Amino acid sequence: MNHPSADAKANTGAAGVSAKPPAVHSSALAAALAPLREPLFRTLWIAAVISYTGSWMQNIATGWLMTSLTSSPIWVALVQAALSLPVFLIALPAGALADIVDRRKFLLYTQASMVAAAAVLGVLTLTGTAKPALLLAFTFLMGAGAVMNDPAWQSITPDLVPLGKLGAAVALNSAGFNFARALGPALGGLVIATAGSGSAFLLNAVSFFGVILFLYHWKPAQREPGRSVSTVAGAMRVGIKYAQREPRMKAVLVRTLSFSVFAAAFWALLPLIASKFGAQGFGAMLAGFGLGALAGAGALPAAQRKFSLDTVVVIATLVFAAAMCGLVRTNSLAFASGCAAAAGLAWIGILATLNLVAQTVSPAWVRARVISMYVLVLQGGLAVGSAAWGLLASQAGVRPTLTLAAAILVAALALGRWYRLRVSAMIA
Repeated sequence: MNHPSADAKANTGAAGVSAKPPAVHSSALAAALAPLREPLFRTLWIAAVISYTGSWMQNIATGWLMTSLTSSPIWVALVQAALSLPVFLIALPAGALADIVDRRKFLLYTQASMVAAAAVLGVLTLTGTAKPALLLAFTFLMGAGAVMNDPAWQSITPDLVPLGKLGAAVALNSAGFNFARALGPALGGLVIATAGSGSAFLLNAVSFFGVILFLYHWKPAQREPGRSVSTVAGAMRVGIKYAQREPRMKAVLVRTLSFSVFAAAFWALLPLIASKFGAQGFGAMLAGFGLGALAGAGALPAAQRKFSLDTVVVIATLVFAAAMCGLVRTNSLAFASGCAAAAGLAWIGILATLNLVAQTVSPAWVRARVISMYVLVLQGGLAVGSAAWGLLASQAGVRPTLTLAAAILVAALALGRWYRLRVSAMIA
């Protein structure tokens, strides 16, 4: 649970900022990093960041390899489709499976499947036998493995940290993912330039072993018994009914969809925005986003203690919308990178808060199914939104498109009046 000294310092800072600012800042940082003092969480977090980095390296290498195999825009576009399609096909069954089987063993199988897919693709690439259709097939398999893995993966976080540290743990998980988002492409580009895409695929395969080793030795506590459901379809029905009857989960899904569809414009159009700065500028903006995400993870626990969850999401959404508008109104790389950093900070504030609610609105026996619905809405919204905003930008231009997306994103905050975000008072 929370450390009394940290809470006391945080409360002192909220009531009288002039009392001891350094202590307040120190306690906020300590609260943000508190989950890393838990040995199980720390070990898995480090292993996960390495694995995420490998996955981002693979994503860059996949796109690069496809462009070297064919100049057809359709084949190149299908790479992203192959990564996104499993979300719509597999997310809900994956959550159901994770709730009715041993999650630890399930995660071991999904991790092993991604190792096999990445390793085989690496060998095919190095031997010159990879073709566009094969590349798409293995990209789909990697995407399917990731989607199968995600609900079970997020469901084990409450088993690794005390309840009072769960909010900070969720933020750190998001920060680790976004740090890898900035680091992975840079390392991937270096590996591709020096050793080729096949080597990047093999390095990704190796990056999973830290997580696999953790899961192999981890002995989770016995889970509470759930409903007597033996089929995936039956488990899915129970999970959907649970979500329909749980107002807090409805709020998470509505607010996640209202954010992801419009925030998708940021990721869909960022490469075009960065094109005027060149490849190094694009890398600088991604690095800025990653650094902003880390700062957001550090600031989020204190923000969640001082403000309501709805207020945190409102403030972060306004910052994200402002960053979107700023990106298309500057010719300065420094300012654009600053906007990307602000977007990263806000991104963590929004998604980590939504994720926290999703992880705490249900008991363990249905948690993976609830999270799978959150994953489906988030990733599905980003995929559909990216396609829609990309199409609009091709007709109307990048600047008006991103401005419109930012405006609707702010307007969608009105949904918070009917769909409020709430968690247990025990969550820090």
